[in-house]
Amino acid sequence: MKIEIITPDKKIFAGDIKSVRVPGEKGSFQVLKDHAPIISTLEGGIVYIVDLDGKEIQYVISGGVVEVKTNQIILLADSVK
Repeated sequence: MKIEIITPDKKIFAGDIKSVRVPGEKGSFQVLKDHAPIISTLEGGIVYIVDLDGKEIQYVISGGVVEVKTNQIILLADSVK
């Protein structure tokens, strides 16, 4: 899967990953390969990314929107700390 994490100012991360867990407004959820298409709003919290080597990367976001379709993930964050 490919992911892009973008803020209004810049691209924070882009690359191939195994999975991502995001803080959805109705609770956190994980996206794995071949996930059904979804668009969801996000709350402030931690985004957990597992890269292809199994390493976990974390980003703290203040909210935003995520779109998943055809193993492409775009996460538009209000801000990233």
